Amino acid sequence: MSEERPPSDAAREDAAARRDAAARRDAAEEARTAEQGRESDRARATDADAWATACEEDLIAEKARRRARYGPPPGSAAEELRKLVDTVADKLSGLQSPLLGAVAGGAAQQMVNQVVRQAKAAVEPVIERNPDVFDHLAAAGGELLAAYRSAVEAQERRWTNRDTGHQARRDQGDDPGPGERIDLD
Repeated sequence: MSEERPPSDAAREDAAARRDAAARRDAAEEARTAEQGRESDRARATDADAWATACEEDLIAEKARRRARYGPPPGSAAEELRKLVDTVADKLSGLQSPLLGAVAGGAAQQMVNQVVRQAKAAVEPVIERNPDVFDHLAAAGGELLAAYRSAVEAQERRWTNRDTGHQARRDQGDDPGPGERIDLD
């Protein structure tokens, strides 16, 4: 009969060490896999950030190039109206009226300055309360100009592309109108 002996303490320790080593290898493998996943996520985030950063840098460079070439971009319609009012006020205030002479010149200048101040006082609150209105009015003006331009171009095409057969019929006297054909050659 074969007798099985219980494993010795050394054999039990050896088996436990092998299980522990296998568990450590598995844990290390899981840690490596998890770290690779995190690195992959970081790389994707870095790539997305790099793309966004590159786009932002390109946009900044393009804006700087355009600013250097064309000057600063225009402001809103309200800002432009405010600049116009200030410029006109400065020009009117600086005008000297030679027509009124030296005697009435001072009084006329004071009257002009008062009118300028009143106009600015009336315009400024409107601009401050409704800045978007001026943007809309500017856009509407642009649309009206485009519509007018389209109508004029269409009419010019009709004038320049008239049917040459129509002119030939008129030259032959086939025109039923009451007028008489005059040869100018």
